[in-house]
Amino acid sequence: MDIKKVTGVYFSPAGSTKTVVETTVDELARLFKAECRYISLNTPSDRAQEYQFAPDELVVFGCPVYAGRLPNKISPDFARCLHGEGTPAVALVTYGGRAYDNALAEMCDLLIKNNFKPAAGGAFLCRHVFSDKLAAGRPDAADLSELRMLAQGAALKLRSGGEIKPPKVPGDAQAAYYTPLKTDKTPAKFLKAKPTTAMVLCEHCGLCAKICPMGAIDPNDPSNIPGTCIKCCACTTYCPSGAKKFDDPDFLSHTAMLEQFRTEARKENSIFL
Repeated sequence: MDIKKVTGVYFSPAGSTKTVVETTVDELARLFKAECRYISLNTPSDRAQEYQFAPDELVVFGCPVYAGRLPNKISPDFARCLHGEGTPAVALVTYGGRAYDNALAEMCDLLIKNNFKPAAGGAFLCRHVFSDKLAAGRPDAADLSELRMLAQGAALKLRSGGEIKPPKVPGDAQAAYYTPLKTDKTPAKFLKAKPTTAMVLCEHCGLCAKICPMGAIDPNDPSNIPGTCIKCCACTTYCPSGAKKFDDPDFLSHTAMLEQFRTEARKENSIFL
């Protein structure tokens, strides 16, 4: 198959998924000697646009896992704004160590419904946005090497000719979301939790409002969050003064539960061709 362009499409509020997509795209562009480009779906204005992809284009789509699936407040935008023309694709999900559950199956299903042809998929470890202790340092050099291996496998599959068969990935695209738990194993109810702002530290730079994927933060008063928070942690990750944090008790208990049951053994990525 003659690939003329490799395009990376990502939803990556905290940055790690972007790294995963870029590494894969760079290797595929090298292998196919094709030009490459990137499309961010991080902000509402990004997702308000429509994107059409050609049959001789290869799309690498990446998104973090939210409670075992794609983020429910964002995935309808993916379905609306991404359109293939029998376009080959690589599906990538990232997660912080618990499990990716049904997210990769859901992504492949979304791509197929939007006239893409998934040729490969992967679930890769990235630092959990809730805690520096979870999947710390991931993706690391070994992960990036595996992404290049995935790219090489996808390129070989596409060059072999014939029908592009989707990879057999685990999970159920229609399954329910995982229910977060507290340390006492009861449900953690932090759906409406929002980050707090230490105004004594806030520099009023407006960055948090600018990068919020939901446009939820008042740019004139960053302590005011009238919109929906999806706990992506973009604001807590990138606030230059460390003024943003989550202090909701259930959120903190769920984070502690995840930390409590983490393992020191390296968790491996999953690749499907």
